[in-house]
Parts: sequence; structure tokens; C-alpha cells
Amino acid sequence: MSEFHGAFPYLVSPIDADGTVRTNVLAKLCDDLIGAGVHGLTPLGSTGEFAYLNAAQRTAVVQTTIEAAQGRVPVIAGVASTATADAVAQAKAYQKCGVDGILAILEAYFPLADAQVASYFRAIADAVDIPVVIYTNPQFQRSDLTLDVIARLAEHPRIGYIKDASTNTGRLLSIMNRCGDALRVFSASAHIPAAVMLIGGRGWMAGPACIIPRQSVMLYDLCTAGRWDEAMALQRRLWRINEAFARFNLAACIKAGLAIQGYDVGGPIPPQAPLTADARKIVETALRELT
Repeated sequence: MSEFHGAFPYLVSPIDADGTVRTNVLAKLCDDLIGAGVHGLTPLGSTGEFAYLNAAQRTAVVQTTIEAAQGRVPVIAGVASTATADAVAQAKAYQKCGVDGILAILEAYFPLADAQVASYFRAIADAVDIPVVIYTNPQFQRSDLTLDVIARLAEHPRIGYIKDASTNTGRLLSIMNRCGDALRVFSASAHIPAAVMLIGGRGWMAGPACIIPRQSVMLYDLCTAGRWDEAMALQRRLWRINEAFARFNLAACIKAGLAIQGYDVGGPIPPQAPLTADARKIVETALRELT
């Protein structure tokens, strides 16, 4: 299995008012992020507004990311649906496009039993021959993954990673203790990345890494070098971005941050709203203090 580690920005999806993907803007962002040293790219994560895109837009985002990456870093594409068959079709299509891994996300309208939750993720992993990252976010998902389900999924030969956005760092340690090296853990923005790295995490998969890529890479490097005092000093400075990300709409926050940095990514997809002027100032101040 491919080894994923480090800072993986969750890319925004720049979309025109008529629904056209701004491929040139996304390609430049990807190239700049790679130039900043990130270890991989994730299109169609939560920050990528996967739930607001149609199939053609999602495919355009994935293809643009792959073409921009040019094999320099792995691309892990988000797959999300309420229906297993649709998720499987997405995973197969993105593998055919050339992604290096799949981020599997479960959308649910009706609640599901553990067996059905597990079957959804297992079906995605059965459909591809590239690594699968399972994603859990109780804040947004109607059906969460229990520790028992996570442990069972970790037995699958292609499910080797998890990104858990529960905000419960103790749960991450429970996953590590239960699954060992069979399931490697990435921090979400809901956790303190340096703390997750301290207990054995492999890196950070999150939207804020889009707007603070160099600092995110630096934090990872300090952690892997065991320079924990320096890592925590940097982490305290970076936490302002995490706080804004948790406080405001995910895509609106990161798109505003990128716009401040000169990227014409547009606003979040309606009915989401752009940040207010006051909220944008909070993001701008946080970014200014990090430069």
C-alpha cells in the first residue's frame, strides 16, 4: 500500500456563477501548494463542497488536480454519496482518472445500522485497488463510525487510513490502540495536529492547509523531528486559523483566505453565503499574523 503522510490540503472547488469549474485557478493553487512543500492534495473533501457539486463538476475538479500534480505528490479524491452504488461508481471513475487514493465519505439521510455503515465503506474498498482513507465527522454525518466498525474496516487490505473529525482526541488514541499499524490516523482541523502527531498521527488532512501550506509543512517537520517545544510554539500561532475554520462556513472561510492571498476562487456555492465583512477581517488578521 502507498504510504501517505504529512500535510494534505483539502482543496476548494472554484466555481463560476454558471457552474463552470475555474480549472486555471485550481491548477495554479495546486502548483503553488506543491511548491510550498505539501505532501499531497485532496480534491472533493468537505472544504471542496462535494455535496454541492454535480458529477461533471466533481470529475473536472479531480482531473484538474491530477493534471496539475503531474505525479509530484499523491492525489486522494473524495468519494461521497448516500447510495453505495453511486459511491462505488465514483471511486472507479476517479481511479480510472489516475488518483492515488480515495477518501471515503458517507452521506446519510436516514440513520443506518453499523452493518450498513461498514458495508458502504467496504464496497468502495472492494471496487478499487488503491488505498482508501475512511472519513468520519459526527458533526455533519447522520451515521457515525463506531470503534467496532472502524476496527472491522481496518482488516480490509485497502483500508489503511482514517481521518477522524470528531474533536475527541481520546477517540483517536483508542483507534490507534485498537487497530495498531493497520489503520494510520490523520488529524482533521477539529483536532490539534501537533497533539495528534505526538500520539502517533501521520499528518494533517484539512482545509486550513490551503491557506497556510508552508506553516503546515513546517509543523509536520518539527513534529517528525521530535522538536516538540518548537512545534507547540508554532501550533499555538496556527490555531487562530483552526478557530476561524470551526467558527465559520468551511468553504467560505478558506475561499475568503485564498481570495485575500490573490486567488480568484469565487464564493461558496449557494445557498451557502460568503463571509461577512467582519468575519473576513478575522480571517485576514489571523493570516497577517502568520506572515
